[in-house]
Amino acid sequence: MSTGLDRSRGFAVVTAAYLVAGLAAWAVAAVLDGTPPLLLTFYADLAATLVVFAASMLVANASLYDPYWSVAPAVIVVVWVLWRTGGDPSAATGRQVAVLLLVLAWAVRLTANWASSWRGLSHEDWRYVQLREQRPPGVPWWLVNLAGIQLMPTLVVFAGLLPVWPAVTVTGRPWGVLDVLAVAVTATAVLIEATADRQMRRFTRDPANRGRIIDRGLWRHSRHPNYLGEIMFWWGLWLFGLAAAPDRWWTVLGPVTMVLLFLFVSVPMMDRRSMARRPAYEEHMRRVPALLPRPARPR
Repeated sequence: MSTGLDRSRGFAVVTAAYLVAGLAAWAVAAVLDGTPPLLLTFYADLAATLVVFAASMLVANASLYDPYWSVAPAVIVVVWVLWRTGGDPSAATGRQVAVLLLVLAWAVRLTANWASSWRGLSHEDWRYVQLREQRPPGVPWWLVNLAGIQLMPTLVVFAGLLPVWPAVTVTGRPWGVLDVLAVAVTATAVLIEATADRQMRRFTRDPANRGRIIDRGLWRHSRHPNYLGEIMFWWGLWLFGLAAAPDRWWTVLGPVTMVLLFLFVSVPMMDRRSMARRPAYEEHMRRVPALLPRPARPR
């Protein structure tokens, strides 16, 4: 099968799965009408995740979940804003508009980045292949897929969205300095991610760089600038929530959870893979920090 046909089939399957997931979420919301909105969102989010999980098992490709990370938050925030404004977007406050636009910009960029690199149903993220091969004896793959690849990220992202709830539903506090800081942090985060991805694509497309380690642009100062941008994005959303409702400071659980995920799961996995594929990467790790930039050490 040609790559183009495989990609077309893959995207058709993803689209169908996500439409069914959306219908499942809507059905849960209709059945549980009267449940507190935040809790109702959580139940609907879980229902949609289970549909995507089922689809990933049917086609034997856990990567069907990958766009959920960026698609679900955008849908949730749009629903929250429409609920709070009574379905009238023109009634949205400045804070609601800012949050919505920044989340949409982040979601479109991240989803497009996934779509440009996914080659179709024959292409599964290397991390999922590794988890399948290295799972403990006796542990079924469906359990690893459901718990580790799909439910865990859904829960992490929902935790990250906790500060967005007050940011778009509490409208009593006027726009202030903290909102300006939130816009700056969140917009900078999206810019960092976009720049890092563009620099990486340019580097990998050059045949002369085959087998080499990227050490230019943002990647010269951080081994994972894309992860740094992602972490900053969720901290920016927390600042919006804090600006709207200072008493909801405890929603800091969201960005803290993101930091823990990237620091103890994503970064170590990427570093181990790079060390296995490129012997010089260990020396690169000594010179370049994982996330936060610092003055570069000499070679």
